[in-house]
Amino acid sequence: MIEPSLNYVSCPDAAGGHLMAYWQWGRPESRHVVLCVHGLTRQGRDFDVLAQALCERAERSGRYPGGLRVVCIDVVGRGESDWLKDPMDYQVPVYVADILVLLAQLQAQAPIETLDWVGTSMGGLIGMLVCVQPALCAARPAGDGQAGGPALLPAPVRKLVLNDVGPALQPQAIARIGAYVGKAGHFSCVQDAADALWQISRGFGPHTPAQWLALSRPMLRPVVPGQEDAWRLHYDPAIASAFKSATQESAQQGEALLWQLYDQITAQTLLLRGQVSDLITHETAQAMAQRGPHARVVEFEGVGHAPTLVVEGQFATVADFLLD
Repeated sequence: MIEPSLNYVSCPDAAGGHLMAYWQWGRPESRHVVLCVHGLTRQGRDFDVLAQALCERAERSGRYPGGLRVVCIDVVGRGESDWLKDPMDYQVPVYVADILVLLAQLQAQAPIETLDWVGTSMGGLIGMLVCVQPALCAARPAGDGQAGGPALLPAPVRKLVLNDVGPALQPQAIARIGAYVGKAGHFSCVQDAADALWQISRGFGPHTPAQWLALSRPMLRPVVPGQEDAWRLHYDPAIASAFKSATQESAQQGEALLWQLYDQITAQTLLLRGQVSDLITHETAQAMAQRGPHARVVEFEGVGHAPTLVVEGQFATVADFLLD
């Protein structure tokens, strides 16, 4: 497999700033950017299979002479990105602000004409917020949006993929996630860690041992850098602080706001749902098909929360939507 390049963008915050990492696939000069954003405890290498499939299909088709630039971020506090000093800053508005800074950097490197978004779970919520900021979608010269000025979208989101997420989230699924988030763990080897991750990730659906190991390796870091006798999960355990601080009242207010935002989305929208997902119900999916951007809904049998997009039928569905 061709490896992506690891890059960083400097993002401002009240504590002096932080670096956000991103993995770039395809042609860095391409004017067509597909931005992929992962779930709460995951990281950008989740999209390796999808990113490679998108780039290869674009090259083969002959309809994308400039190729694609697929950018898979490590949301701050995850993967190769910095950890925040204030754990209560691990919230969606901060993530949105970071991504706007990233898009300004990408725009300065090569002007973006087409912008698509693939968001799994939390990444989909972030995408919904980005999509409904029309005031940010302004024509800007390359290099604009630098530190000291507002970061604007270089182009509106054209196509949006929401992977097992929507405005209404089931409280039992939130409770299930809350039971394990923040527990970084210690593992004696990569396989032990992969086995432990599978115990909390069975909703991802059937995977071969090789597929699951490939998904698990980027989730791990040595407890002691340079030594491989003990491993921990990649993310800052403090991401649990803001997640667990939500109340029933704030959740209800958040749902009402998310439906308002969803109804404003104009991007062509594809909703992927695990058929047995405990986070988003079939009824919510049908409501999303009937209002707002009238999402096209595709459900995957035998999968819960959330499809990993490494199974051929899953990543092919996304590629068909984005490129055909």
